[in-house]
Amino acid sequence: MADRRFHAYAGALALTRIAELVGAALPAGADGNLLFDDVASLAAAGPAQVSFLENRKYLGALANTKAGACLVHPSLAARVPAGCHPLAVANPYLAYASLAAAFHPPQRTPAGVHPTAVVDVSARLGEGVSIGPYAVVMAGAKLGAGVEIGPGATIGANVELGDFVVVGANASVSHALVGPRTRLYPGVRIGQDGFGFALSPTGFVKVPQLGLVRIGADCEVGANSCIDRGSAGDTIIGDGTWIDNLVQIGHNVKTGRSCIIVAQVGISGSTELGDGVMAGGQAGLAGHLKVAAGAKIIAQSGVHRDIPAGQTVGGTPAVPAEEWRRQSAALRRLVRRTASESTKEPNESA
Repeated sequence: MADRRFHAYAGALALTRIAELVGAALPAGADGNLLFDDVASLAAAGPAQVSFLENRKYLGALANTKAGACLVHPSLAARVPAGCHPLAVANPYLAYASLAAAFHPPQRTPAGVHPTAVVDVSARLGEGVSIGPYAVVMAGAKLGAGVEIGPGATIGANVELGDFVVVGANASVSHALVGPRTRLYPGVRIGQDGFGFALSPTGFVKVPQLGLVRIGADCEVGANSCIDRGSAGDTIIGDGTWIDNLVQIGHNVKTGRSCIIVAQVGISGSTELGDGVMAGGQAGLAGHLKVAAGAKIIAQSGVHRDIPAGQTVGGTPAVPAEEWRRQSAALRRLVRRTASESTKEPNESA
């Protein structure tokens, strides 16, 4: 259950209302007026909470749950123990997300500019904007309606933030245009110089980074992630792309719509990702690659070549997933055989 000191609470819901929210039929014989006060995990839930089963790995926990109701796939409804009302839904995790948001609706920061914030007189603030303590909004910046700027955040000159963009505490945004409803989490760095230099007889010469960062609508950029601005063109993050914490995106990178980029991924400059690409944690992508739509990159992979549409790759250097699994299996067999031979007595091998 959520700690209500930190998470807003909308109150208890009747079983009938819960069934309506998740699109489930009311279980036969159930009292639709029965009240539930929250959601919880299978292990933590009690008779007044609703839980969910999304992964068969937790069937054991389902058998022992004390939850009063459980969101579950229809094929597993019969596995719900006595005393727990099964709510059969096609996608239990999606249903859980809807229900959790009903119990704990997202909260907005009250509108207003904190007295310690510094806002340039030329900045344009939309209706209902909230600017937190010690935040800075520089000259020419445009903040759409309902934008929230967290404490200590810096919005650079001429940056444009669409309606209802949220910028977390101590984030910095420069040289950027950000689409509506996008969330930038605490510590994010958007629009700083890319890593561009030329070699000269006397050392490195910095190449001016003259582009922008363009982030689409409904994106998320996780805490302490960095997106460099373009060197000549722009760095582009497509609509609906979600980026986890601690991700590095180099200059001129372009992602399509609805990409997923998990924690500690690094994408080198000028690499392009098509729509719906997924990159697992700690994957590294070299520069100037094309990863086509729907491709998947297994965690900790090192990608040095283009990836065709829909292909899943793994390993370093990354190869098609089946080939990577065969390579891994062959390596394990080789290691076991080598270890076995090294422990034999000399006369055993003669």
